[in-house]
Amino acid sequence: MRPKNPRSLIAVAALAALLSAVIGVGAQSTPSRSLLALSKRNHTLAIVDPNTLQVIARAPVGPDPHEVIASSDGKTAYVSIYGGGRYHTLSVIDLVGQKALPDIDTGALNGPHGLAFVGGKLWFTAEGAKAIATYDPGSARIDWIMGTGQNRTHMLYVTPDEKQIYTTNVSSATVSILEQVTLPAMGPPPGMRPPQGSVPPPPRPGGNQPRMDWNETVIPVGKGDEGFDVTPDGRELWTANAQDGTLSVVDLATRTVTATMDAKTFGANRLKFTPDGRLVLISSLGAGDLVIYDAASRKEFKRVRIGHGAAGILIDRDGNRAFIACGPDNYVAVLDLKTLQIISHIDVGGEPDGLAWAIRP
Repeated sequence: MRPKNPRSLIAVAALAALLSAVIGVGAQSTPSRSLLALSKRNHTLAIVDPNTLQVIARAPVGPDPHEVIASSDGKTAYVSIYGGGRYHTLSVIDLVGQKALPDIDTGALNGPHGLAFVGGKLWFTAEGAKAIATYDPGSARIDWIMGTGQNRTHMLYVTPDEKQIYTTNVSSATVSILEQVTLPAMGPPPGMRPPQGSVPPPPRPGGNQPRMDWNETVIPVGKGDEGFDVTPDGRELWTANAQDGTLSVVDLATRTVTATMDAKTFGANRLKFTPDGRLVLISSLGAGDLVIYDAASRKEFKRVRIGHGAAGILIDRDGNRAFIACGPDNYVAVLDLKTLQIISHIDVGGEPDGLAWAIRP
């Protein structure tokens, strides 16, 4: 028997090691707590291990992805495919299998953007339709639609009890508050009685039951209001107004604007509170600084240089770190909230934008 060529054995071993490495990377399981990050340029969703800050998988999504949210069980991600209000698609990703699932066609609900997952349903704004809707994954259908009558209904917040919805309407420069209310049962029309001796008509379906409806309060704020957040105690809503560089504070009990700050945050499109409610983080598409406000004094606390512009903001639940999607710089910046210093960058693909947590119990 001819002896084997040592060089051939080395080459085979090297190839086997390379294949093993590639398979190993692809076989990394999704951690129980993952950072999700969209790349608008690459049309992908990156799944990031928040402990190592390494991308462990990528999955394809549709063109122009803007926002992402995970289901309550952390197994599925939903991505709004925006297209400036033209598109009508939500991309769906299996986070455990790390693969794309069939898209959701939102039909006439064009321009899906803001997302929330509450009560087992996906809530989304439809900017092109001036509406908010819900998608039920169980029945695989859109089962509720509510119009706002406002232009560019954009970002979204739904209270845990599903009884109040807050949204910013960018071109109308307003905030909509939708509140679920109970109306009295529908009886017969006033003054209408059946003729004497006649058989009364059957009751209307649900006529003896209370009815549920929604009331809308529209609150004028600053021009170009887009990014917003609700204070952790649920008392105030703050908006970042991109066109006039101001911040508006809405008292949710009285539904009035109680303060307007000249923050000089032109181009601001995202605003987030830290979990303790102490600090407010504001990013801007056209500026390289992350603006940090002190919530109690309502004054600027610090500006942190993060790049050349930013969009999505995501904060750790323990309040130790913030993640900021810096689109022009093609990275997600990691901010230490104790020192207010940038400590790392994550390459999730070109032009990152929407960020979210996926947590499996």
